[in-house]
Formats: sequence, structure tokens, C-alpha cells
Amino acid sequence: MPAASAAPGTTAGTAGKISAQARRRAGRPSAAVLDKEGITAAALELIGQKGYDGLTMAGLARVLDVAPSALYNHVASKRDVLLLVEDHLAALVDVSGFGTEPWEGAVRTWAWSYRDVFAQHTPLIPVIAVLPVTDAPQTLAMYETVSAGFLDAGFPQERIISAVVALESFIFGSAYDVTAPADIFDPGSMAGSTPHFTGAVRSLAEAGHERPADVAFGLGLEALIAGLGALRT
Repeated sequence: MPAASAAPGTTAGTAGKISAQARRRAGRPSAAVLDKEGITAAALELIGQKGYDGLTMAGLARVLDVAPSALYNHVASKRDVLLLVEDHLAALVDVSGFGTEPWEGAVRTWAWSYRDVFAQHTPLIPVIAVLPVTDAPQTLAMYETVSAGFLDAGFPQERIISAVVALESFIFGSAYDVTAPADIFDPGSMAGSTPHFTGAVRSLAEAGHERPADVAFGLGLEALIAGLGALRT
């Protein structure tokens, strides 16, 4: 029997894809349509809407429009989902300066990129900051590149992780600062009794910086680079 002809303007292959998509839309998607990228994107969407506490396996399955059993075919637990998210975010951090730029410039590129990535995902900071990196390939690749860059720059090996953690602590805190309200330091009715603080706040405002969080991050980062750089041999 001859095959059915495709609709005008479509090839037989395109018609087959359209037919498959129509069948898929007709019922609940099967586990086969799930992949790690889709699960990661759905988890980020859910966390963005409801915060970390809103990330549950049942909630994630609803966002993906699959049965929870289908989700468990790809990730065994919430921790596995978080590892996917951690890896996704780590892959967005720019480590290209290590091995191609002087150490100071490489740290600047990495730190600014790191802060900007997490400024968009602040609900994840308390979780990612303490999540073990075990079995997270992209995260481990980032740390490997950074560690190699520190070692090549003359850092004693036993001080590398401590230096990275010190930078990360500052980076995570600064990511929160990006989303802080513009009037976070407004003393209100207490301005008269806090003249030094109030004067400093007004002085910063009068400087006309459009992004005070960037000014603070740049100042702190340069101080850390200078201080940590002194530890090199």
C-alpha cells in the first residue's frame, strides 16, 4: 500500500514529526521526552516562583507535566536535581581568564561572572553554598580550572581552597546586595542621631553611582585580590 502523502509544503519527514508531536500532546508525555536539561530548567523555574522550599519532586513533576514515577527514571532524589542545577550554574561562570590572563585579571573575570550568575538565582545561594560537589562534573571542572590558575600563580597548595572559599563567601553575599532595595541604608527618623553613617550614605548617593552594589563589589574584590595576592610565593 503506498504511503500517505504529506501535506502540501511539508516533507514526509516533517509530516512524521508533526504527527509524533500531535500524539505526544494528546496525552501525558512519556518519560522518554524528559532529559536533564529540561529537568534543570523546570527546577530553576520552580525555585524562581516559590523559592527553594517550593522545590519538591511532586511539584517538579507537575511543572514538567509528567508522573512522578517518570521523573524518578532520571533523578533519584531532590539532591540529584540540585546537583543538576549546581552544575548548570557553574557552567555559566566564566573561568576563561585562568591560563590566559595574569592571575589578578583572571580572578576579576571569574568573580564578577560568578556574582552575576548568582544574583539572578539568590534563592539557591543558601543551598548551593553548602552543597557537596560530589559527582557534579561542571562544578568540579570550574574548581579544577580555578585551582590550577591559583597554583600556577604561586599559591601554596594548602591555601588554595581557603582562598577560593574566602572569595566565594564575598561573592555570594554580594549577589544578595544586587537585589537589595535602593533605600536599604535610609536611617529614616534616626538620621539625626547617626550623623556619621547618614553622612556616608548621602555621600555615596551624591557620587551618582547608578549601581552602588557594583561599586561595593569592586572595592571589596580589589581588597581581596590585593590581600590574597600577598600570599603567593
